[in-house]
Amino acid sequence: MTNNPKRYTVTAALPYANGPVHIGHLAGVYLPADVYVRYLRLQNRDVKFICGSDEHGVPITIRAKKEGITPQQAVDKYHELIKKSFEDFNISFDVYDRTSSKIHAETAGDFFKKLYEDGKFIEQTTQQYYDEKAQQFLADRYIVGTCPKCGNENAYGDQCESCGTSLNATDLINPKSTLSGAVPVMRETKHWYLPLNEYEAWLREWIVEGHKGDWKPNVYGQCKSWIDQGLQPRAVTRDLDWGVPVPVEGAEGKVLYVWFDAPIGYISATKALTDDWEKYWKDEESKLVHFIGKDNIVFHCIIFPSMLKAHGDYILPDNVPANEFLNLEGDKISTSRNWAVWLHEYLEEFPGKGDVLRYALASNMPETKDNDFTWKDYQARNNNELLAILGNFINRAVVLTQKYYEGAVPERGELTDYDREVLGVLEGMPLVIATYIERYRFRDALGELMNLARLGNKYLADTEPWKLIKTDAERVKTIMNIALQISGSLSILMEPFLPESAGKLRSMLSLNPGMWADAGSADLVPAGHIIGKPELLFERVEDAAVDAQVQKLLDTKKANEVANATVETAKENITFDDFTKMDIRIGTILEAEKVAKTKKLLKLKVDTGIDQRTVVSGIAEFFKPEEIVGQQVSILVNLAPREIKGITSQGMILMAENPDGSLAFVQPSKQIKNGGEVR
Repeated sequence: MTNNPKRYTVTAALPYANGPVHIGHLAGVYLPADVYVRYLRLQNRDVKFICGSDEHGVPITIRAKKEGITPQQAVDKYHELIKKSFEDFNISFDVYDRTSSKIHAETAGDFFKKLYEDGKFIEQTTQQYYDEKAQQFLADRYIVGTCPKCGNENAYGDQCESCGTSLNATDLINPKSTLSGAVPVMRETKHWYLPLNEYEAWLREWIVEGHKGDWKPNVYGQCKSWIDQGLQPRAVTRDLDWGVPVPVEGAEGKVLYVWFDAPIGYISATKALTDDWEKYWKDEESKLVHFIGKDNIVFHCIIFPSMLKAHGDYILPDNVPANEFLNLEGDKISTSRNWAVWLHEYLEEFPGKGDVLRYALASNMPETKDNDFTWKDYQARNNNELLAILGNFINRAVVLTQKYYEGAVPERGELTDYDREVLGVLEGMPLVIATYIERYRFRDALGELMNLARLGNKYLADTEPWKLIKTDAERVKTIMNIALQISGSLSILMEPFLPESAGKLRSMLSLNPGMWADAGSADLVPAGHIIGKPELLFERVEDAAVDAQVQKLLDTKKANEVANATVETAKENITFDDFTKMDIRIGTILEAEKVAKTKKLLKLKVDTGIDQRTVVSGIAEFFKPEEIVGQQVSILVNLAPREIKGITSQGMILMAENPDGSLAFVQPSKQIKNGGEVR
């Protein structure tokens, strides 16, 4: 552990530039990192907050192929979308770079060359999967198969996203190429490997012995499990045409493996930020902290540190406070199923409510176990906590100060025991919150922040200045002064969690940005200071807004069910003569009305070209009568008449049914004369 560091290098996992950011990413990585960095800045610490888009690897090429664009066009598109989303959400990176930049290619290439020249790699010619149909070697993510650990049939060649196990492509059962669907064959290819087995003893000493009780249990436990199982050499190159070219002779057509290339992106981004980048990466008095999700633990705690150790010039991570996963409405977030709350969509649909999402995610952060985000919980946390507790207290304090003193902060008079008790809690609160943040327990830190707002509400409710003003105006001055000291401290302490709201509160109190050491002071808002006009910090989230989001997810689920539904097997064969017995014609609906006392039935009048006849059809749940008049349909005209609800039905309208039960007319692609036969 780095004690009393001179500076901090804080990194947040580089998001793949193959799609937008969702709330799982925020809760797992970017929000806790931002809270930590904002706190360090308020402590006047020297800190650099580093991130950028991970623009290499197979997920990029898969996305580009899916959208019919080049990999460069794909990363340009998503890099800008991700970067803007982070900015709009007030994630305060010092630099948000990208791994397709020239400076990154040079940095990653130089890193590889040093290890290569120092003899740190093993060069091996091995058998690897090759897609004969696509005529290329298959990187891990181009191979899917059954996971040998949990039986998931859609595991990737590098990892099973169902159970989290890291894999090699050859571990998969029944592998197939995602490019062509073909079963891949084995062919010889040459690659360079980092012999992790040679770093096993050092990793055991550094992690298992050196960070026990220091790193989070989930991080420590996963690392120990890997080391206990025995480490194997890991390839650092791939047969791909998208990525950083391997900068040595004999490596034509090969690029650096994305998990060798990507973490070096932290270094290259720092280079792009500042000329004195080396002190943040090479000075032992600097503290390096990686914020990641639990699926990246192995790469940041074993592979990247081994790379840094092999290089020899870089500091090692002091801590890797990985969070668990955030689920959505009881189901695992999935980009492929569109089961997510996308950040850019949220910011468009809930303008001005970035802090509400920050609060909902931070108060439910998956620090020790997987947690679940629901829209009802989001609404409750806004209405019952932000609005009813924090917003209510601030509004009372500011409104009463304006009402009684025209905005001038009154002087405190003689203090009661209750006053001293409240001021004592206020004075100690910065240390309490700081201790939790320093231990990466952000949920507890936020809980204490809200406890301070609760204390403010209780203090005002107990002392009732709105009643006391009539009988003891001098006492009210002390009460309001203390309420304003709490408000001023909140404007600082809430900054890491709710930066936009903290800015609004400072504006209301006419305060300049303060430092962490200022919070807790009984004289933060001095007597005689003129505060500004009151405004609402938070607004209600109405049922309609939440219901719309829930419905959006239900629509997504239904669409997924339709897309993934299995088609019914064909019925038994019939003869051609059987088919020719059916007389199917094109007709036009002339009239339509609901059948009384039924939910499903419509009474239709159809011009079949032969005649005009009545048909009773069970389609009322999917079609309004007025919307289908004039539509052409396929109708079986030689079906024996049948009485339904007292109406004689002469025929059957042919319908196509989706897996969700919804119906569509079987119609001609262009206008056909009524009576035209369907053959």
